[in-house]
Amino acid sequence: MSQLLAKLDKFERFLLTLAAILMFFFSTTSLFAAKVKDITSIVGVRENQLIGYGLVVGLQGSGDGTTSKFTARSLANMLQNSNINIDQADIKSKNIAAVMVTAQLPAFGRQGDKIDVMVSSIGDAKSLEGGTLLLTPLKGVDGSIYAVSQGSISVGGFNSGGGVGQQNHTTAGRVIGGASIEKEIAYDLYSKEYATLSLKESSFENAVRIQDTVNAYYETKVAIAIDPRTIKLKKPQEISMIEFLASVEDISVETDKVQRVVVQERTGTVISGVDIEVKPINVTHGNFSIAIDENFLAQEAPEGSAPAKVITIAKVTQALQRLGASPKDIISILSAIKQAGAMDAELNII
Repeated sequence: MSQLLAKLDKFERFLLTLAAILMFFFSTTSLFAAKVKDITSIVGVRENQLIGYGLVVGLQGSGDGTTSKFTARSLANMLQNSNINIDQADIKSKNIAAVMVTAQLPAFGRQGDKIDVMVSSIGDAKSLEGGTLLLTPLKGVDGSIYAVSQGSISVGGFNSGGGVGQQNHTTAGRVIGGASIEKEIAYDLYSKEYATLSLKESSFENAVRIQDTVNAYYETKVAIAIDPRTIKLKKPQEISMIEFLASVEDISVETDKVQRVVVQERTGTVISGVDIEVKPINVTHGNFSIAIDENFLAQEAPEGSAPAKVITIAKVTQALQRLGASPKDIISILSAIKQAGAMDAELNII
């Protein structure tokens, strides 16, 4: 009898250990490791937008027509600066186009650094292909000139034209390394004692996890979460702020995984994680009626195979597309599923 009790006691301890392991597994599978730099940004360290107005020349008759009078006026003013006086009414060329030029001034960009610029037509030009952007100053929100741009335009990836034998309507393009930084934005990070991290997505849990993980790494209180998006850092005395931020950004933190479903409204393209579950629900929308339950899983399983155990967004979307649902129908149905609480994920429509 005593041996039997001993065996039962061992078996009971085994079950308790197994239960503890399973509880640990299921409590941690919703988390994933990410470096601090992947989920936060340093407040004050950011890009700045630049914009300018310019002219593109060298187009093969695909530039602005006579209806874009500002283009002719701009060309006449530019020629006047070169001591060439001409009436804008005499300008009939379709080889020029007026454009807006935009760029991103990177944090800590230095004089002479090269940055890419985007060029977009603002007139009635048919294409910017083969054109050259003339010298264009780029200004910040304060009106100061921070960069100047010039160069040949590349329209690769911007083709909005049709098929074989049709003209390509490429009214936007890029000048790779086409702008040179002329003015820097001063930001003295080295001499600071404090820095602030901003979570890219608000989360009380993630803010506290970053606070605790950073403090544990330095074995002292150098981080404090002051709201669900902000963690304030105090630099240790023995290292510089640059070294401190470099090490903090490289720390791995267990964070909540944010599930998302992204729907492109124009094409009906749906992008989602493979494991986003849809709870059983009945959906009726216009002429569509779909019951999402165990029978739905059986219908979706290939012939001769066992049905899956989880209903996912991917399966629901595929079923709707086979039924002939339009992108608008899919968006409406997914929105209704989200509002009914049958989908634990963010729904983003772009």
